[in-house]
Amino acid sequence: MAEPGPVGRHVIYCGVCTLPPEYCEYGGTVKKCQEWLEKNHPDMYSRIWSPEALAAATATLSVDAKDRAAKDAKKKAAKAEAAEQKQADKLANSVVTIKRIERNKRKYVTAVSGLEAFGLELKKVSKDFGKKFATGSSVTKTPSGGEEIVVQGDVSDEIEEFLLEKYKNIPEDNIELVEDKKKKASAG
Repeated sequence: MAEPGPVGRHVIYCGVCTLPPEYCEYGGTVKKCQEWLEKNHPDMYSRIWSPEALAAATATLSVDAKDRAAKDAKKKAAKAEAAEQKQADKLANSVVTIKRIERNKRKYVTAVSGLEAFGLELKKVSKDFGKKFATGSSVTKTPSGGEEIVVQGDVSDEIEEFLLEKYKNIPEDNIELVEDKKKKASAG
């Protein structure tokens, strides 16, 4: 009779940092990971983060090592806090620019840049724009190395409304409308 093959293990991964919960402390979002674990897997949370579990884990360490571990934990928490604050500041200072560009005579394209700062997938948003405004929409690289969405037609006002309606994490004050007329070479 054949032996059964290896049995697979069911591993739980953190919904915040995607590491197994036992390793969340090595990521940069320990606080958020703990909150997620406590909400979604309370049994595992108490196994890893309860005061008894933490005491058992540090019981074998010398006094010096315990002090070092406590210091490291504080430092890590402060670092994670700073990283979260930095991310929040970055979002607060990020601007979505909606630019209306004249192509020729009465034809326009609308370029939207700065969306990636809000964690949006440009390809998906571009597709949404195309469906919403029944027009061509694509993601193009900018000379500065970033990416922007170019939508055919003058839909700058509509895009602003659509962004505020569909993507609630973009504050209205962070959207900027710009008009860009191609300069005609003056004869002379």
